[in-house]
Amino acid sequence: MSMFENRKLIVIGDRDGIPGPAIDECLKSAGAEIVFSSTECFV
Repeated sequence: MSMFENRKLIVIGDRDGIPGPAIDECLKSAGAEIVFSSTECFV
């Protein structure tokens, strides 16, 4: 059983770091449900 299994998550990625869709795929494979995902630029 994963820590993220049956959890609903909000993902905020970083344009210069790890983008949101990459984080999404990792969390989905761990059993999480992504309810919102975005990649932002933090200046």
